[in-house]
Amino acid sequence: MKTVSIRPAFAFLASAVLLSAFAATPAHSQSTAWPAKPVHIIVPFGAGGAADLMPRLVGERLSAMWGQQVLVENRTGAAGNIGMNAGAKAAPDGYTLLSAPNGNLVVNPHLYTKLPYDVFRDLKPVILIASVQNVLVVNPSVPANSVRELIALAKAKPGTLTFSSSGSGSQAHMAGELLKVMEGLDMVHVPYTAVAAAVKDVLGGQVSMIFAQMPAVLAHIKSGKLRALGVASSRRSDLLPDTPTIAEDAKLSSFEAISWYALMAPAGTPAEIVAKVSADAAKVLQAPELREKLRSMGAEASGEGPAALAARMKEESARWGEVVRKAGIKAAD
Repeated sequence: MKTVSIRPAFAFLASAVLLSAFAATPAHSQSTAWPAKPVHIIVPFGAGGAADLMPRLVGERLSAMWGQQVLVENRTGAAGNIGMNAGAKAAPDGYTLLSAPNGNLVVNPHLYTKLPYDVFRDLKPVILIASVQNVLVVNPSVPANSVRELIALAKAKPGTLTFSSSGSGSQAHMAGELLKVMEGLDMVHVPYTAVAAAVKDVLGGQVSMIFAQMPAVLAHIKSGKLRALGVASSRRSDLLPDTPTIAEDAKLSSFEAISWYALMAPAGTPAEIVAKVSADAAKVLQAPELREKLRSMGAEASGEGPAALAARMKEESARWGEVVRKAGIKAAD
């Protein structure tokens, strides 16, 4: 009887398995070795503000964790759209990330008709870094001691009350527009190019009010130079425990206008790198000293991951898009 040898077939199969293993090795090594060089975080605004400080605080600690520098790059201009475009169009290799405020992610796409990027197509959510409560404050000369009284005053004297902001599309602007839409008010928006100037003119009485981030006005509230009427979030602030939320004071259950800051990655960034950045940043945000540092800035550390952040963006984009449509707001492209 003729014997059939199976050695050649076995040898071929073994070689195929080995070749397959070697072919898979480079991709595996690439993901596990990341980061092998410095990581850049683009910030679409100038140095010193919350949008800049938050990624720097997180970046310092990620740098120590990864053994690679995390460098923050400020790319300013066009209400943040220049930096947003740079982040969206960066190489999707995990070495360029983007730190963006909610205004640029869920408001600007409705204000500008010719943005060179699409937030939902060109960017991947990574993690929500932190949120900051806003508070409605008025100059003491305004005859209103509550949000209800302010609404009544605005209805009695249409077109006379003014509210300032750091620019069209900012959270201060959109909070004012939200109140106008919900209550059918006629109030005049006065845009500035910086928060400090917007607050200064409320202090001086040139403007009636502003929805400001807590750190920008807390000292003025405590000194009596500004009067706090309501917190623009779903719960009261630990920094102003006696100040009601706008929702509870004015019986506007759905009123919320908080500022939040998210870390994003260019679309196409490998899922394992996005997951690693998100998980490592979440660990960093659990550190008590970092949470306290953020709290001293009026911010609350988050750590909300990619899926929850994506859902938040979708929901808030729809909500603010409706406000923009009803208010008839458009920014110059």
